[in-house]
Amino acid sequence: MTTQEKQRTLFVGIDVHKDTHTAVGVSPFGEKLFELTVGNYQKDFDSLSTRIREVESESLLSPYIGLEDCHGYGERIASALYNHGYPMVHVPPILVDHARKRQTHPEKNDSLDALGVAKVMMNSLDSLPAFSIAESDTSAKYLKELSHDRAFLVEECTRLKNQLHLALHRIYNTEYRTYFKNPFSPQALQHWLRIRPVCDPYVLRALKRKVKRMQQLLIEIRELEKDMQTLMDEAGYTLTTASGCGTVLAASIIGEVGDIHRFNSPAALAKYAGCAPRECSSGKSTRYRKTRSGNRTLNCAFHRMALSQISRTGNPVGLRYWKKKVSEGKSKSQALVCLRRHMVNVVYMMLKHSSVYRLPAEA
Repeated sequence: MTTQEKQRTLFVGIDVHKDTHTAVGVSPFGEKLFELTVGNYQKDFDSLSTRIREVESESLLSPYIGLEDCHGYGERIASALYNHGYPMVHVPPILVDHARKRQTHPEKNDSLDALGVAKVMMNSLDSLPAFSIAESDTSAKYLKELSHDRAFLVEECTRLKNQLHLALHRIYNTEYRTYFKNPFSPQALQHWLRIRPVCDPYVLRALKRKVKRMQQLLIEIRELEKDMQTLMDEAGYTLTTASGCGTVLAASIIGEVGDIHRFNSPAALAKYAGCAPRECSSGKSTRYRKTRSGNRTLNCAFHRMALSQISRTGNPVGLRYWKKKVSEGKSKSQALVCLRRHMVNVVYMMLKHSSVYRLPAEA
C-alpha cells in the first residue's frame, strides 16, 4: 500500500474474545475516530458494519479491518465483515504485545488492545496475512483443527502409557516386558484385559480402566488420521506423495501454511516457518545465524521431513544433497538445516501447483 493510499484509509482494529469484540477506528494520523464493543451475534456484526459505514462517510476514509484472533473466536465476525465487502488482515498478537511493551506505561485492556491492532496495521499492513474464505483456507483450517486434536490425544496417550508401565510393573514386575515386544499393541492390550493375575483387586481394576481408555484413545487417533486423509483427498492435496511426508505430517504442514498463495516465494514460506537463516552482518563481516523465530509447529514438521530423507529407507536425492553439504565442510547438523530449507522449496512447489512428487530418473 502506497503512502497516498494509507492517507485515505480508516484502520479498524478488533480485539476478539469469546463473548464480546471491541473495535477501534483510527485515522491515518493516529486519531481515534470511534470505539464500539459488540456481542458475538449476527445482529451485533451488522451494527458494527453500520457504524464503520457511518465513520467512513463522515471521514471520507476507506476502512481496512484487522483482527487479533488468538483462539479462533473471531471466525464468525471475520466471515461476516468479509461478506460485507471489507478488506481484512490477521494481526499476530506478538506484534501488538511488542508495541505495548515499548510504551511508557504498558497497560492492557480490550480498548488498548484494539487500538494497538489498528496501529500495527498502520505500520506493517503490507506484511500482514490477508483474510479470505477460499476453499483452500477452509480445508487448511479443518486440517489444523484435526492435527491439534490428534496431538492432544497423543499427549494423553503418552501419559497413560507411563501409568500403565507402573501398574504392570506392580503386578508382573519386570517380567511383563518379555510378554510382548510392544506392551501397548492392540493384541497386548486385549491380553491385559483377559488375564486374571493374583494381585490386589484395586490395582487390577485400575489397570483394566487404563487399558480400556488406551484402547479408546487408539481408536480415536486412527479415526482422526482417516479424516485427515479423506479431507486432503477431497481438497486435492498431493503432499503425501512426497518422500517422508505421511498423512499426519502433511496435515500439520497444510494446516499451518493455509493458503499457499499468500506466500510470494519459497523464501517467504521459509521465513514464516523459521527455516531461513537470520543475517547478523556488520562492516566487512557477513554472518548468518540459525533463527528461533517463526512458526515452530511448521518448523518442527519440516525438520521431521528432512530427517526422514537421510534415514535408511529415505530419499536418495535428499541423502545425496545432505552428503554434498557435509563434503563442503558443514557439520551434519548444519547440513540438515540446509536440507530442511530445501524441503521448504519442494513443499512450496507441490502446494502451489498441486503437483505429485517424483524422483529424478538418475535417483
